[in-house]
Amino acid sequence: MKSEVLVARSPVSPPVALAESSAEQTNWHVWSGVLLLLSLLLYWQVLKALALDWFNDPDYGHGVFVPLFSAYILWRDRRRWLRTEIRPNNLGLLIVLAAISLLLFGDLGAELFTARFSFLVLLAGMIVFLTGWKMLRSVLFPLAFLVFMIPIPEILYNQITFPLQLLASRLATFCLEVLQIPVLRDGNILVISNYSLAVVEACSGIRSLISLLALAAAYGYLAEPSRHVRVVLGFLMVPIALVTNAIRITIAGVMAHRFGPGTAEGFLHEFSGWIIFLSAILLMFLCHRALRLFVARLNRETVA
Repeated sequence: MKSEVLVARSPVSPPVALAESSAEQTNWHVWSGVLLLLSLLLYWQVLKALALDWFNDPDYGHGVFVPLFSAYILWRDRRRWLRTEIRPNNLGLLIVLAAISLLLFGDLGAELFTARFSFLVLLAGMIVFLTGWKMLRSVLFPLAFLVFMIPIPEILYNQITFPLQLLASRLATFCLEVLQIPVLRDGNILVISNYSLAVVEACSGIRSLISLLALAAAYGYLAEPSRHVRVVLGFLMVPIALVTNAIRITIAGVMAHRFGPGTAEGFLHEFSGWIIFLSAILLMFLCHRALRLFVARLNRETVA
């Protein structure tokens, strides 16, 4: 009799389990749609202004490629994060509320960075609420990489650019003196025989530095399995950006001294900027190669 009861009940269990699973998926899709809609309504003006900055601010022309790269990484690693255990956590709602608080604080204080950064916090909170902490760890890099699409705070930008201008001026002065070109430096202004070269904010190197940091992070994630090597490669972008920017200013000074002031401006100046930026990328590849050789040699010595 007992076995008959078990046999009678067994066909009923799978449809019940399937119904529960279907209901859970429906609830997940509903919550995802609701949160996504609310996010778009809440951040429409913030995201619109951010997109305009990508096209109007020369320092952040790379910003349009950042979300595209993050989307590519999500697609490339989809098998890994699709296999991640989904365990929704209500603490994600607290993170969402914290993001909304940051948004309000940024709007009231007219601090664009805070308002824009809160969008990333909101995404993290939604991921935790809908799928759990393991999923957040699984997609952490493409989410964190989105930071590179947000212009740094204006107060921090001003604190960085002027010291960079002075440093670039000193390095360029040293290079010109090595090339035996008479130069007098007055702050961020280089005075040569027939031209005064002002190292303005656009020539401070901040533009190439931010772009190179984003490029190094993307390249390191794709090409280097070691996190330590990735971090070192990122730090190396700072001196590379500073040195290559100083070389660019030096080239402008040499061209103005040898061929006249007109050659230090306009198309030739912009073209030299692209050449120097490509040189910085080449130096990044060479530094990565050197780091890999150093790590391999260190591993061999450790094993021996």
